[in-house]
Amino acid sequence: MKTKARDLMTRPVVSARKNASVRDISLQLLAGLYSGMPVTDDSGKVIGMVTEFDILAQLEKGVELTKLTAGDIMTKTVLTADVNASIESIIKIVLDKNVIRLPVTEEGKLVGVIARCDILRSYLEPEFVTYA
Repeated sequence: MKTKARDLMTRPVVSARKNASVRDISLQLLAGLYSGMPVTDDSGKVIGMVTEFDILAQLEKGVELTKLTAGDIMTKTVLTADVNASIESIIKIVLDKNVIRLPVTEEGKLVGVIARCDILRSYLEPEFVTYA
C-alpha cells in the first residue's frame, strides 16, 4: 500500500485567522515548537502561511508585532497537498519549492500539516531508544 498524505500528516493542526496578532502567532509557534502555521478563512480554507522568517523580517524593520496581523505578513500563495496525495508527490513539492511544511487539505479544507521531518520519519526505522 502506497503512503499517502493522510498517513504522514500531523493533526490536529493549529491555524491562524487573518486578524490574529503576529505577537500571538509568535507565542503559538514557540509553544508548539513549530516554525510556521497556515492561515485559514472561516470555512477552513488555507489562504496563507506565516513563518518565523516572515516574523523575523518584520522585527528587522522595527515593526511592533502587536501592530501586525497574519493578513499583513502572510505569504498568500500557498501550496497544499490533498489527503490522498502520494508521498512521492509531496517530496517533489518540498524539494522543488523549498517548502518546510505543507498544509494538507480534504475537500479544500485544512486537516493537517506535513513537515519535512514527518517525511523523513516515515522512511526511518528507529535505532535509538530512550529509557526513563
